[in-house]
Amino acid sequence: MNNSINTLSAKPEENESLICGFQVNNDGIVDSLNWEQVVLNQITDSTRLRWIHLNRESVDVQEWLSKNDQLDNIIVDALLQVDTRPRIVKHHNGYLLNLRGVNLNPGENAEDMISIRLWVTGNLVISTRARRVLAAEDLKERFIAGKPPSSTGALIAFIAHRLVSRIAPVVAELDDKVDTLEERLLNGERSTNKSNIGQFRRTVLALRRYIAPQREAIAGFLRDSDDFLTLDEQHQLRDTHDSIIRVAEDLDLIRERAMLLQEQLVEARAEAMNDRLFVLAIISAIFLPLGFFTGLFGVNIGGMPGVDHPNAFAFLCLSMLVFSVAIVVLFRWKKWI
Repeated sequence: MNNSINTLSAKPEENESLICGFQVNNDGIVDSLNWEQVVLNQITDSTRLRWIHLNRESVDVQEWLSKNDQLDNIIVDALLQVDTRPRIVKHHNGYLLNLRGVNLNPGENAEDMISIRLWVTGNLVISTRARRVLAAEDLKERFIAGKPPSSTGALIAFIAHRLVSRIAPVVAELDDKVDTLEERLLNGERSTNKSNIGQFRRTVLALRRYIAPQREAIAGFLRDSDDFLTLDEQHQLRDTHDSIIRVAEDLDLIRERAMLLQEQLVEARAEAMNDRLFVLAIISAIFLPLGFFTGLFGVNIGGMPGVDHPNAFAFLCLSMLVFSVAIVVLFRWKKWI
């Protein structure tokens, strides 16, 4: 079967509404779609596979989805919802999917995970996003190269795999970073502080917030989609599920290590503070009696001993020195210092 893209429309149109659109005819020919074709043509079952990728922040997209007779309010709300957790839900004759991936767009933080929302039926996939999703870009390149997925199930398995495959390197970087923080803490470097570890923990938690639900969503899809996925598609999605399980386990381990590092840092600071307080207590124990003596002999009233003796001051200083040494010896004998 010829899976080449139609050379008359080799470069799909991308505007603020339609990011890309493709349809695969029954003979395997891939045609790209423009926004006018999407708006004018009703969604039908006349093709083997159709994928429409939209910008959910576009007013035109919101209007088109709302007025489409083949999409009910639940589907429209799911595709346009501002914030949602990963999930996969069976709805009538299709599935609603919300999946997340790390944000690898320039100038963005990877832990600010971006979402792609999909409505999937037997031969139709409508996806929406607000920010660029690299997994969708990979799928777009496959259509352009004339190698589209064989079915909507294969399309979902492909997107899920690409989303998860980009999470693993980010988690590996976090693992390397916690190793670095641990080494700095053991070496006593001052650059390691509570705020650094706290920010690191927030990064890990931000990723884990969506990784765990996505793991459960893919597992649920595998349980409930025997009539939708082929055996090969189930195997591919199961491999993706195994990968996200490993990612989730690595995140849990990194989080626990970060918690231990924070506790060790707090203990180290508390120990250092106790050492300083101990030194201050020793100094106070030595100089407090000396302060008493100097205050007593500094009273400017009659009858003070040694007032008329020329060596009285030297004798007083020597006595206080002997007293200080005696206190230090006593503390050493008691093993307080």
